[in-house]
Amino acid sequence: MLLLRLAHDSITSALEHREIPLDPPTAHLSEPRGVFTSLYLHSELRGCVGYVLPVSPVYRAVAETARAAAFEDTRFYPVALQEAPELQIELSILSPPQPISAEAIEIGRHGLLISSAGHRGLLLPQVPVEHNWNSTTFLEQTCRKAGLPLDAWKNGATIEAFTAEVFGDHGASAK
Repeated sequence: MLLLRLAHDSITSALEHREIPLDPPTAHLSEPRGVFTSLYLHSELRGCVGYVLPVSPVYRAVAETARAAAFEDTRFYPVALQEAPELQIELSILSPPQPISAEAIEIGRHGLLISSAGHRGLLLPQVPVEHNWNSTTFLEQTCRKAGLPLDAWKNGATIEAFTAEVFGDHGASAK
């Protein structure tokens, strides 16, 4: 698929210190969308970076988040040239986040964004499925990711949900 090739090319071009053309491939791919790019090496997470909000056209957001996942995710060392051919990429193209009540959350359909007092945490829709979480655990783990108390979702934190079109060149899911 075009977006997966673009993500791989963005990483490789950065490693080779060259630019790639970022012209809009189609009108559909020029629409602003939130995007998360997750990188895997031998089925292990190797980087994950994204934009929650639609700040750029989807094709540009894919190129930028792929590069950032490879080189700017502070949980990992930057991707090395010899790793690039073995990287597997998963893209999550997000809908805009909308307020949601805890009772309306659907596991496997919704990703969560929880924020309070300048802290914000996000988990993609595939995460609770991968870990077999119920809604309460999903809410608590999103609070944990935000650096908030686990029960912040009950105590005034803003809860927003989004959906994601998820595809990639492997079977692992995003973290």
